[in-house]
Amino acid sequence: MSHLAKLLSAHDLHLPDDFIEKAEHYKALLEKWNKIHNLTGAKTSQQIDEFILDAVIPVSFLPPIKKAMDIGTGAGFPGMILALALPQTHFTLVEPLSKRASFLQFVKADLGLSNVEVKALRVEQLPSEPYDFITSRAVTDTQMLLKLSEPFCREGALLLFYKGEKVYDEVDKTLDYQVIEAKNRHYLLIKR
Repeated sequence: MSHLAKLLSAHDLHLPDDFIEKAEHYKALLEKWNKIHNLTGAKTSQQIDEFILDAVIPVSFLPPIKKAMDIGTGAGFPGMILALALPQTHFTLVEPLSKRASFLQFVKADLGLSNVEVKALRVEQLPSEPYDFITSRAVTDTQMLLKLSEPFCREGALLLFYKGEKVYDEVDKTLDYQVIEAKNRHYLLIKR
């Protein structure tokens, strides 16, 4: 059993049968590309495994989702990992840095992911379109994320922001939200 498989087995996650195989393939591609293009701060295999686990934990509490957007996907966290875990969900991965967007496009093609679309743009450059679910990790503060996601929120949309312990300082108490705490992470889930 791989290190990643052991990490995942410690959590109650209902993942597709091919998730670990695809995640390991993604990881191998990331390690190869990262040496040349410096796509992510995760440099070791174990760090990448932790990033994958961090990205996929919300599968344990998310309802079914049809259409999702990840703002500032970077090297694929959390959007690409969630797309592997939720193959019935269509993911739009928004990443303005061309080297990262190229990597995401390569992963999509290499793994044959028909549920992924990569947009090599800033989210502000995209035309308004409704999504069920918008996520973001390590992009900006909560107020700015709310502003950036506004043109894409349909009624009842869920927003999931990957935050640290300072999340409570960033949350407007008038929002319909909950914070799900995990090791080293606070998942801020907001209903619009």
